[in-house]
Amino acid sequence: MKPVVRILGTRGVPAAHGGFETFAEYLALYLVEKGWRVVVYCQEEGKGGIVNDTWNGIERVRIPVDISGAKGTVLFDWLATRHAAAHRDLCLTLGYNTAIFCTWLRIKGIPNLINMDGIEWKRQKWGLVAKTWFWLNEMIGAKIGNHLIADNPGIKTHLTRWVAADKIAMIAYGAQACHEGGPQALEALGLDHQGYALVIARPEPENSVLEIVRAFSRVRRSCRLVVLGHFQPASNDYHQSVMQAASDQVMFPGAIYDKAVVQALRRHCRVYLHGHQVGGTNPSLVEALGSGSPVIAHDNPFNRWVAGDDARYFADEAGCAVRLDELLEDTDTLQAMREAHLARFARHLTWPIILKQYEELLQRWLPGR
Repeated sequence: MKPVVRILGTRGVPAAHGGFETFAEYLALYLVEKGWRVVVYCQEEGKGGIVNDTWNGIERVRIPVDISGAKGTVLFDWLATRHAAAHRDLCLTLGYNTAIFCTWLRIKGIPNLINMDGIEWKRQKWGLVAKTWFWLNEMIGAKIGNHLIADNPGIKTHLTRWVAADKIAMIAYGAQACHEGGPQALEALGLDHQGYALVIARPEPENSVLEIVRAFSRVRRSCRLVVLGHFQPASNDYHQSVMQAASDQVMFPGAIYDKAVVQALRRHCRVYLHGHQVGGTNPSLVEALGSGSPVIAHDNPFNRWVAGDDARYFADEAGCAVRLDELLEDTDTLQAMREAHLARFARHLTWPIILKQYEELLQRWLPGR
């Protein structure tokens, strides 16, 4: 009999939405190749019954939901959990946002491992009701899950407020080394090799986008700043503040989903600025390391663990400006950072390393083991 795992908590495969979907796709394909039976729950728009099909050897349970937004996601998570509870297979839940539903898996005696993601309730964008919901579900998930997965030592330390450390496995997020994306992909944006600094982030306060743009715009620079993300200045005060703070050397090309263009932007930037203040091992930072992008990151334990001592760090707008002043013209240091980041990535953060750790953990929790 093949070992079986059911993956919950994402919108499904193939990946089209974000980090967890990308991870679910890589893990599912890896496990199928290793001889597992993998079932992934997929959220569909519309009405109707559940559809079962197969994609690249992965069994998909496609559940239609006719409610949009967060309410639709909550409903989908409940329907997926209820469907999984009708079987006796090992479950892997990605994220704790609706961990209260995992109580049903625990009651049914079904082993369930939960990747606890970041500290969602600390994000500035949420109001009191949402923060309370996330805080409660973090607590419930920590206590209800049979075993927890933290993607960063800082997240593991955070979770020990709820459970003992031996209930938590530390497995980072991975990425593929970026060997593609030639400079010709930049031509449509009017950019060239190392002629720009780069930010890829949701434009939210906890990602320090405003501080980075202000720091860059203080003086005339020898390169441009490209800020990737979906901005709506007409309806979002923060977005408007970021764009108003920008000098004429700052570009806002919007959210770019063409993988080849994004890879090219990472590979050929002069520096990569990572302002995330909250969370664990951020996929964008891992991908920057795998692209050899010299990293200037917000100074917190999460980012320091990922990028290591060869990156440069800032605590605020003034500190970011100092780092830009120091590095933008220092080609020797930037080249040394590129080489160090690629070496660190190859040692710790490639998908084969990460996925093997997941398989070993899942094997220990298979029913009957």
